[in-house]
Amino acid sequence: MPQNQVAVSHTVLRNEADAGSFLASEVVKKLGGHSPDVVIVFASPEFDYRALLQAIEYGCKPGIMVGCSSAGEFSGCDDSNASASLMAIRGEDIRFNAALGKGVSVDPMAALDQIMPVFTGAQHGDFPYRCALVLTDALAGYTDDMIHEMTVRTGGMYQLFGGGAADDARFQQTHVFMGSSVHDDAVVVLEMLSKRPIGLGVRHGWEPASEPLRVTESDGNRVISLNAIPAGDVFADHAERTGQVFRRDDPLPFFLHNVIGIDTGDGFKLRVPLSLGEDGSVSCAAAVPVGATVHLMVATASSASEAASQASQAALGGLRGGRHAGSLLFDCAATRLRLGRAFGDELKAVAETLGSDNFAGCNTYGQIARAEGQFSGFHNCTAIVCAIPE
Repeated sequence: MPQNQVAVSHTVLRNEADAGSFLASEVVKKLGGHSPDVVIVFASPEFDYRALLQAIEYGCKPGIMVGCSSAGEFSGCDDSNASASLMAIRGEDIRFNAALGKGVSVDPMAALDQIMPVFTGAQHGDFPYRCALVLTDALAGYTDDMIHEMTVRTGGMYQLFGGGAADDARFQQTHVFMGSSVHDDAVVVLEMLSKRPIGLGVRHGWEPASEPLRVTESDGNRVISLNAIPAGDVFADHAERTGQVFRRDDPLPFFLHNVIGIDTGDGFKLRVPLSLGEDGSVSCAAAVPVGATVHLMVATASSASEAASQASQAALGGLRGGRHAGSLLFDCAATRLRLGRAFGDELKAVAETLGSDNFAGCNTYGQIARAEGQFSGFHNCTAIVCAIPE
């Protein structure tokens, strides 16, 4: 009998009561009639979140429920937009705690103060493996700063993973969930303490396609110049040299296939360009610091699937020989937009590598990862896999 059970479910039902009831009944059935210790919910902005969450809570009575709005949801190879998915975990040797921090855009460190009590690992020496799922309102900003500070305050003793809540590429308002309550401008953290290793894998599959470029001027998420040249002109020149079409009045199709990679010395943190300003600046999904060395990056549909497969393999390796109960998967909303229907191939690659379709997740605005031996922080266009031991 496994010590930990993981059940996943997905629905395209649009009525919140019906959708929530279906998701809850599916996981209770898979858990042998038992209520889960924790439920993690991913839902399209097409839903009334509170009504959906209340139906899930009523149907399966989880000890803890967290989640976020998203830009594509999946359970195994079943995926869709305008849908909802969830993962439920019932564990004998995993402890869970959750906390919510509010007011991220006003004072991110104060929001972090609100969630720090969730990190109880030092009080539980018999649960030596420490992991935390972090879901944040990415539109509130400061995710990189919070992940760095979270790592410092916990002494680097936690593997961190998760992503930025999304809203089907509307970029208007995103939400995180705590129980059946719904919050914007907030961050939610789920602590997972385990007696056995939890595996985490991080890969992106993009390669440099340009010469090194110096960020000579930027303002947060806005890249103003590269090599003292307006950033938009650098993208236009790259398009001409590589035989691509770059339309200044509609640059997003080009941007999705030509992202910025920040050279970290041991890999690249990716940043997705989203819009072009009249002054030639390029606004990205996350901050690009002045003085950084960057490249314009390229990837293919097959490289995205291969990256997700490699992340899955790394997560399984993190179990250190333990059996796999189920996994959480996060990838970028931009990846889904770029791949279209081919995103399903990535999910198939994950299922094949894991040897199981018992995984769930969503497409996010940025991905969070802090794992030993793998590049860490806040990323775009990156596959994150967390493998839970059986």
